[in-house]
Amino acid sequence: MNEIDNKVAHLAIIMDGNGRWAKKRGLPRLLGHRAGVNTLERIVYAAKDRGIRYLSVYAFSNENWNRPSVEIKGLMKLFSYYARKKLRDLVKADIRVRFAGRKEGLPESVVQAMDVAETETFDCEKMTLIACFNYGGRQEIVDSVNRFVKEHPGEPISENAICSNLYLPEVPDPDLIVRTSGELRLSNFWLWQSSYSEFFFTSSLWPDFTPEALDEALKTFNKRERRYGGLK
Repeated sequence: MNEIDNKVAHLAIIMDGNGRWAKKRGLPRLLGHRAGVNTLERIVYAAKDRGIRYLSVYAFSNENWNRPSVEIKGLMKLFSYYARKKLRDLVKADIRVRFAGRKEGLPESVVQAMDVAETETFDCEKMTLIACFNYGGRQEIVDSVNRFVKEHPGEPISENAICSNLYLPEVPDPDLIVRTSGELRLSNFWLWQSSYSEFFFTSSLWPDFTPEALDEALKTFNKRERRYGGLK
């Protein structure tokens, strides 16, 4: 697909189904997450090739802390490993890396990997990859309000005040949100930013998601009419 065929500036993905993918094959859940990371790598470069400027992915929600401790530890190690291992490739591809979510409570190795990735890719311009890690949409709104109230005591809270104090206020809202695995919900992802986002749901489990499936989502988006509450 050529860049001219793509109308999506910010693509957001809820990467769901790693555990089910592993279970279907009789594998440990962590191997499903590893397969999911491999898929993410393919989709990152596919998105860049299609002219997408921002790609955000739901990597670890604040509700994911309720999972078994063994799985959480494995996910943290997996994140730190790949964040460092793939950094040089991302710089070469001119892809900037950013993170949305709370760093408080994360292992030091994860925080260090985040800081290094953001620093080393700061000047990259082709595409921005946003990993929502230890992220929750409700939490982000609460944090935004608290930040504004602390900095502007006594002032009324407005929509603009909340927008300007989100985790990444300069990033445009998602045009298209893709969710894999057949689930039909947001699961606390980009709640404020998704007011006018279009949605694409697929039954494909995340490790099975392909660049061709991405093309299908983009083509579907191109056929939709976005009126933002107005008339055509």
